[in-house]
Amino acid sequence: MIEELEKLKQEISEFKAKSTEELEQFRIKFLGRQGVFKDLTSNFRSVAKEQKKEVGMKLNELKNLVQNKIEDFTSTDADSDSKTSEDFTRSTAGAELGSRHPISLIRREILDIFSRIGFSISEGPEIEDDWHVFEALNFPPEHPARDMQDTFFIEKDPDMMLRTHTSSVQSRVMKSTTPPIRTVSPGRVFRNEAISSRSHCIFHQIEGLYIDKDVSFADLKQTLSYFTKEFFGKTEIRLRPSYFPFTEPSAEMDVYWGLETETDHRITKGTGWLEILGCGMVDPNVLTNCGIDPKEYSGFAFGMGIERIAMLKYQIDDIRVLFENDVRVLNQFRGA
Repeated sequence: MIEELEKLKQEISEFKAKSTEELEQFRIKFLGRQGVFKDLTSNFRSVAKEQKKEVGMKLNELKNLVQNKIEDFTSTDADSDSKTSEDFTRSTAGAELGSRHPISLIRREILDIFSRIGFSISEGPEIEDDWHVFEALNFPPEHPARDMQDTFFIEKDPDMMLRTHTSSVQSRVMKSTTPPIRTVSPGRVFRNEAISSRSHCIFHQIEGLYIDKDVSFADLKQTLSYFTKEFFGKTEIRLRPSYFPFTEPSAEMDVYWGLETETDHRITKGTGWLEILGCGMVDPNVLTNCGIDPKEYSGFAFGMGIERIAMLKYQIDDIRVLFENDVRVLNQFRGA
């Protein structure tokens, strides 16, 4: 039997598989159910006692040799496949670069403008409690914004909701910071609005807040005038009386867009004026709610929708275009 094992060892050592099919036949011949090793194991029982140790060692040696042959071929074949599938000399010239989303571009530009005049950036949670979203900001209990039609409440906790404005971030800043405060708060907000092509339940805002001693309405007007000049290149603005629960007095700000083109007539409805944002002086009740003495400090706040600003700047008629992620639209901002 020892002579037979030596012959098999030579055969195994000389074997070189040229394909996976040959390797499989080799495996079946030696390790299959009816293979060589099954016969050898059966014959091992009849080997003389004094030879069992030597024969057993040679059997193990042969089995290891067969397994090594299979493993060597498999690893070599895998290496050759990986080398042929990866061509590091290929040019990357055909790979297309992505582009920034128009909302991201507008957000960055607005933040850059206000940062140049000393405003910091503050952010807060999108799931917020009633105090920070409404109560701290002087919303009375009967205010329509508290209604289920406008606000997405958390079903398991009626006191929690998806924030309807980034003013909730300002509540947190006022509560935790000693004036002077000068900050802008960008972020997503959520409202249950689906009444027109220009409405959407998720959109983006940037709100600003400035609190210090002797802050006046003139400071607010000057700040907003600077913004419109830097962003739109327009210098003429107007402030119309309005109402917001958290500011008093409150105003809507318009910028004179002009009537030079047919588009100008359409988007301004023939007036030349475009509404841009809401603003006002921070209500003393809001300051008191957040632990700031209204007798010592005053301030102003303003807020704008990023989508509206993007639609104006890029002449987009339908807000849904900004949410559909159509590559044909996004590619127009590739160089931005």
